[in-house]
Amino acid sequence: MKMSKVDLSFQSCKNTYEEADVVIFSVPMDATTSFRPGTRFAGNAIRVDSFGVEWYSPYRERDLNEFKTADIGDLDLPIGAVDDALEIIYQTTKQVLNDGKTPMMVGGEHLVSYPVIKAVFEKYPNLHIIHLDAHTDLRTSFFGRDLSHATFMRHVHKFVGDGKIFQFGIRSGEKPEFDWAKAGHVTMRKFDFEGLDKVVEHLKNVPVYITIDLDVLDPAVFPGTGTPEPGGMQYKDLLWAFDQFEKLNHLVAADFVELAPMLDPSGASTAVAAKTLREMVLILHKNLEKQSR
Repeated sequence: MKMSKVDLSFQSCKNTYEEADVVIFSVPMDATTSFRPGTRFAGNAIRVDSFGVEWYSPYRERDLNEFKTADIGDLDLPIGAVDDALEIIYQTTKQVLNDGKTPMMVGGEHLVSYPVIKAVFEKYPNLHIIHLDAHTDLRTSFFGRDLSHATFMRHVHKFVGDGKIFQFGIRSGEKPEFDWAKAGHVTMRKFDFEGLDKVVEHLKNVPVYITIDLDVLDPAVFPGTGTPEPGGMQYKDLLWAFDQFEKLNHLVAADFVELAPMLDPSGASTAVAAKTLREMVLILHKNLEKQSR
């Protein structure tokens, strides 16, 4: 794996790669960002701020330092070479999976989810995806690129197929994207998370990947993102979603993306991302316990 040499790790996640059950890695790429860049700096900003976040989650009633987690840092990606960067992300994810570990990826723009999901799908061909986002990400191309942050889920659909993608919180996109979703290719819930509990119950025993674009949150909660969309979720709504994710029995990988820390000088958005990472890592560990029973 190619990664940058960094001394920081997320909170207490200081196990070696060999020891770890869950592996955090961050992807410093915003090469196809179409509005405000800066997500390449998210991973290490979260690591710095994580020192102000308790290891214990009162929401999960669990403590991060009770579990074996490695943070392998930023991947070492070539600047401007999108296809080469996507291949490194894909190969890293494959290695983590082949080594029997659960990937937890931190973006980066949302395109970086594509190679991770592709690698996870190759191991779990019946993969289903829960996608929390303000945007559809279902365009066929964007600014002349087939693969971009605005098209990646349309490309994911090409290999997972109909009935495998469940989107929540969507409130922005072009009419053809919404029409294509309505045709039965993806299950889309606009504006909120209503029905997520029922989807989780439906997917309880199949392989599930969770991808969260943090711009699903309202800009009042999370202004530090490249394409903020008014009318979003509150953080308590996201915590409720985490409660639902805990009920899954075969959660195989997860990511969250689109923090651009410099766009929020208050630091509140980075704090939100750091808490989100803590919660998601604990949920992944709980899922591993279920699978080992």
